[in-house]
Amino acid sequence: MEQTKAGELEAFNRLVELYQDYLFSMTVRVVRERDVAEDAVQDAFFSAYRNLDRFSGTSFRAWLTRIAINAARDILRKRKRRPSEPYPEWEDESWQPPAPESEGPEQASLVGQQRAVLARAMSTITDDQRAAIILYDVQGYDYGEIAEMTDVSVGTVKSRIHRGRLALREELGPEMELFRG
Repeated sequence: MEQTKAGELEAFNRLVELYQDYLFSMTVRVVRERDVAEDAVQDAFFSAYRNLDRFSGTSFRAWLTRIAINAARDILRKRKRRPSEPYPEWEDESWQPPAPESEGPEQASLVGQQRAVLARAMSTITDDQRAAIILYDVQGYDYGEIAEMTDVSVGTVKSRIHRGRLALREELGPEMELFRG
């Protein structure tokens, strides 16, 4: 990071290589489209590079995550202003890592069903709830970090996670059996 701040472009390129997959996997869950997620990640890196002098925190990853979330939110806001027809690419889960060879076709089928059901349910909650749940339950950030990244209070983060989980539980309803061992 210090080399990047000193103006070494190659150092920034190494940071991009280090964080691009992480940011993509997070933003694709928020925006639900591969192309849009790629754009959000690219926008995040451009913004981070332009604003390196503003980084004063201790966690570059948290700072970059906040920028990526904001970029994804901006794209979602623009899309809401100009709604379009759903794309079949939303159902594309090829970005997921391949299943280990030890898993049989039954397990792979179950996992595929779980992902499809969960993706459908996640699409029914608000963008803010979805982002908070992904950051907390998938990425492992604590409430304070999420509050800082999303520029809201800790109470708002807790509320979004709680309400999002309740909405997911209701939406999943009878399909909850898919998730029970």
